Amino acid sequence: MIETRLLSTDELLRSLVDEVTEIRVRENAALQIVAELDRRGAASELGYKDLPKVLRHVVRWDIHVAKRWIDNAALLTNEITPTGSELAPVLPLTAQAVAEGALSIDHVAAIAAIMKTVPAEHETTVVGYARDFEPVTVRKLGKTLAYSLYQNDPEPRDAEPAPPTNQHLMQWKNGRLEIRAKLDKVTGAKYEALLDPLAKPRPDTGQGPDERSRSEREGDALADLVDLMLRADQLPEHGGEPVTLTVTMRHEDLVEQVGQGMLDNGDHIPADQVRQLACNAGIIPLLLGSQGQPMDIGRKTRTFPAGIRRTLVARDRGCAFPGCGRPPRHCDAHHIRHWANGGNTSVDNAVLLCRHHHTLIHQSKWEVRLVNGMPTFYAPDWLDPQQKPRRNPINIA
Repeated sequence: MIETRLLSTDELLRSLVDEVTEIRVRENAALQIVAELDRRGAASELGYKDLPKVLRHVVRWDIHVAKRWIDNAALLTNEITPTGSELAPVLPLTAQAVAEGALSIDHVAAIAAIMKTVPAEHETTVVGYARDFEPVTVRKLGKTLAYSLYQNDPEPRDAEPAPPTNQHLMQWKNGRLEIRAKLDKVTGAKYEALLDPLAKPRPDTGQGPDERSRSEREGDALADLVDLMLRADQLPEHGGEPVTLTVTMRHEDLVEQVGQGMLDNGDHIPADQVRQLACNAGIIPLLLGSQGQPMDIGRKTRTFPAGIRRTLVARDRGCAFPGCGRPPRHCDAHHIRHWANGGNTSVDNAVLLCRHHHTLIHQSKWEVRLVNGMPTFYAPDWLDPQQKPRRNPINIA
């Protein structure tokens, strides 16, 4: 028994990966047993209606779980013909990966669903997805793959439906205006893009978290949008500066990621958070002398201008982190080499990341580099000792 308290975090995670791999190897052995029970008609032999009911009593599985195991077993095991010949599994590459302990039962279900929509020669690609991602993302990648294969096929010859019309209904009730709208896809996407940045939860500035519900935040965002339209010359351009900060901090501390920076309102934030904010916010640096006196106030710098952001959107098409599908409007532009360390504000030193993965890159051992002009990620040693380069197939498909 491993004394887990004596292990480092990396060692714990590596041990977890090893344990899960062993569990999956044992699951494959169980699948082989299930397949053999199904092949020899064990349910009839035991007086049961079908095998799921046998498994419900033997290993206390729910019926739907038992059916999933039986279905997966049929895909991963060799089939014996009436003449005694042995046929390869329906999904041979998947069966090999499961035997290695690389895939879970849920991965097999995801692969099986995808392989119903794409030719058999693409099993290599789909299994590759499953080796790198969780089942939910595998299904998304499978849909993208199927679309890429068939997007040029002729459309069905059904009569084209009439294009939808935009509808907007207003009615005053009890001193409040009730609004309902139905918008076509393009207009709806524009409306969502306008509303989304205004509906984000307010940051906690010492008064507690934003407790508004999503509908309340979107209602307030619509009110803000009305005010913005009344002064259209001040409409925000998406990808512009979300916030301007005056940060009081020693430059040496920022480079070495020690100490804290002080914001306009007197709050203090750690150096790593200042570095993350600097990727997508205007920064007014306030340089301090040896006695802490203000020596010089610089102009706003380090913000990615709209032109660079448009280029990043065209290249990355959203969050570039492997497996993430967040669209560009939910992403920050991240300095690959931080500007505090001499990094430039340029396309060649930038990548689009959603807020979650932006934080992950700043606070974990994940690394991102540009390889042949494309964002390429490298996992921590505990996840991938081989340091295999990873890209986001969702955005490059």
